Amino acid sequence: MSGEAFTLRPMQSADLEAVHALELAIFPTPWSFNSYKFELERNPASELWVLEAPNGAVAAYAVVWLLVDEAHIANIAVAPDYRQQGLGRRLLHHALTRAAKDGMRYATLEVRVGNKAARQLYKSFGFEVVGRRKAYYRDNQEDALTMRLEALDRVLLAQA
Repeated sequence: MSGEAFTLRPMQSADLEAVHALELAIFPTPWSFNSYKFELERNPASELWVLEAPNGAVAAYAVVWLLVDEAHIANIAVAPDYRQQGLGRRLLHHALTRAAKDGMRYATLEVRVGNKAARQLYKSFGFEVVGRRKAYYRDNQEDALTMRLEALDRVLLAQA
C-alpha cells in the first residue's frame, strides 16, 4: 500500500485511545494517556499529527513542540504493520515543513543509540548528532543521541 493512500491530519481527541494503544505496543517507556491528552488539549506549544490508514486505523503519529525558534520532535512512531512504506518520512517532512512555516529555525530530537532505522531517517533529512545523554532511557539505561537540524527552511527546500 502506498504512503499516499494514508490521510495526514491533526490529531483529534477521538484518536487518543488508538495513539496510546500504539504507544504501549511500540515503546518500552511509553507516554501515558494523560500525557497525550495534555499535549492535545492544553499545551499551546504542541502540534500533534496522525496518518490515518484507508481502513481508519491510526498508522503513525507525531508530537512536535514549537519553542521560540526550535521545533522539538518529542515523539514520532509508525505502527509495526505499516512500517517500510515511507510513513515516518512523510510525517517527519510534514512536521518540519509546518515548523519552518511557523518560523522555527532549527529542529532537535533525542533518539535511542540502538534505533538505527530512526537515526538513518533523521540523518537523511540532515540531522546531525550534537550530543549524547547517558542512560537517558529508564527501561534499559540506553543512551540517547541528541540530534539537531540547522537552517530548517533551507534544508526543507532541498528535500522538496
